[in-house]
Amino acid sequence: MSDVATPPGMAEHVIAEFSQLSSLDRITAVAEALELNGIRTLVVPSGDEARQTVASLIPTGAEVFNNTSRTLESIGVADDIERSGRYEPLRVRLFQMDRQMQAREMRILAASPDYVVGSVHAVTETGSLLIASASGSQLGPIASGAERVIFVVGGQKIVPDLETGIRRIFEYSLPLEDRRAREAYGVPSGVNNILIINCVVAADRITVILAHEVLGF
Repeated sequence: MSDVATPPGMAEHVIAEFSQLSSLDRITAVAEALELNGIRTLVVPSGDEARQTVASLIPTGAEVFNNTSRTLESIGVADDIERSGRYEPLRVRLFQMDRQMQAREMRILAASPDYVVGSVHAVTETGSLLIASASGSQLGPIASGAERVIFVVGGQKIVPDLETGIRRIFEYSLPLEDRRAREAYGVPSGVNNILIINCVVAADRITVILAHEVLGF
């Protein structure tokens, strides 16, 4: 079962295709494919274990930007980053800055943190990651700006190929994110940017924590 309620009107076949937890064998095979593409991958049994793994990967005092993520919120990672006192949480710092007087400084801080922690919207069986964004602001640091990137990924996000991953974004993730954005901010969401990571050349720059549990959407 998904950890979020699906919007009214979402087709049953879409829910069935994109919300079901993959088998452990399939998750393990995807982890191997990701590793072949230069993406360090750790398979864990649950969201709680994923939370502990994130904590083990980030040194105390590190500068961390946590992307807006239902996954991170649901397992407590967002709170760990922003409120535990173990890290320097850039999201909190940016919210406290003056957008008019400190706009350039804010752009620099957001563009190149030590660590970015987030999730993805789909991961293919061949080891590609797909991340969609309305503003695109988090995609630059993921692609190249951040020193390290950590993704926590629920086992329901595995898809056969890129085409299916794109469909998952538009047909499943977008309606859920749109509802969340309207409730949280009073504005709609949109798929205005999509980052596809097929291979990583910098060793260990990106780590995927792949959980055998439904997390996020």
